[in-house]
Amino acid sequence: QLLTALAPRIASGGPVYDRINSWDGDITPSGASVPLRVAGGLHWLVLSGDAPELAAVYPPATVNDAALIAEVEAAFSAHARFFDAWLDNPPQTNEVRRAVVLVAAANWLMDHYPLPLRVSELGASAGLNLGFDQIAVETDTGRIGPYDARLTLRPDWTGPFPSRQNIKVTDRRGVDLRPIDISDADHCLRLMSFLWPDQPERLEATKAAMSLARDLGTFVDAGDAADWIEARLVTPEPGTLHLIYHTIAWQYFPSATAARCQSTIEAAGARATSETPLAWLGMEADEVRDGAAITLRLWPGDLRFALGRADFHGRWIRWSDLATSWEKVT
Repeated sequence: QLLTALAPRIASGGPVYDRINSWDGDITPSGASVPLRVAGGLHWLVLSGDAPELAAVYPPATVNDAALIAEVEAAFSAHARFFDAWLDNPPQTNEVRRAVVLVAAANWLMDHYPLPLRVSELGASAGLNLGFDQIAVETDTGRIGPYDARLTLRPDWTGPFPSRQNIKVTDRRGVDLRPIDISDADHCLRLMSFLWPDQPERLEATKAAMSLARDLGTFVDAGDAADWIEARLVTPEPGTLHLIYHTIAWQYFPSATAARCQSTIEAAGARATSETPLAWLGMEADEVRDGAAITLRLWPGDLRFALGRADFHGRWIRWSDLATSWEKVT
C-alpha cells in the first residue's frame, strides 16, 4: 500500500522525491533498493517515537491511501535532513528466516562429512544467522536442530528432508562493510526498521535471534569481504570443515570484490584435503524468478550441488532430490 501509493507522486518533486528522481543508477531491488530505503526510514521514525503522527497511521492501524500519504509526506518535509542521510545507506535486513537454508545445508553436509564446523559469513550484517546451529527448523516432514532451541523456524517444506545431525561450531565470524552492532541501541533500531510493521512474526524472530547472538558472542568484522576471506583462508584448521556462506548478499558486492572472493575461495579449495575440507554455500538470486538458488561447492574435488530453491525470506524451501547423494552436478 505504501509504495504503490507513493509511486505516482514521485514526479511531483519535493523532499525525498527529488533524491529519488536524481538517483544515479538502478533504484530497483536489483540495484540500490531505494524504495526499501524509503520504507525503512519511515519505519525508523515510527519505532524511534520521532514521528507520532506518522505512527498513528502505521500498522496495526488501518487507513486509506490518502491518510497514509498525507502523513508520509509531512514526515518527508519535517525530517528532510534525516532522510537525506538515511538514503545514502543500503538496506540491512539480516533476515533470520534465511537460516532455514543454513540449518538444512549444515545438517545435510554433516551427514556426509561429520566434522566440526568453522563458519565464515560474507555480508553478515548483524551476524544473527551465525548462530544457525542453535536454531531449529520444524516442518510437517520432520525437525532438525537442537531440541531446546530458543528459536524455531517453520517454513513450508517440499522435497526430501535432511536427517538430524549433531552440529558443532568451533569458530564463527562474519564480515560486512557496515556491520550492525547489536550491543548498540541505535544499530538495533536500524535493523528492526527494515522489518515491516505488519509482519510481527519477523520482528519477534529477530528479537530472539539478537538475544541468542549476544549470548553466543558472535562478532562481525567491518571490512572488505575479499580481504577478509583471504585472511580467513590462510591457515586451515585440520579436522574441521570450513563453511563459507552468504545469503542474498552477493548481488551487493562490487564486481571486483565478488571476483576476488571467488578466486580466493577456489584457490583455497584447490589446496583443501580430506583433513581440511572447504564448503562454499550460497543462497542467491539467479536468472530464475522463483525464489533464490541454493548452491554448494565442496572441496577436495570441487563437487557442485544444486540443493534446491528457497523464498528470499525463508518462508518456503524446495529441497532438491540431487541433495540426497554425492552426485557431481555439472
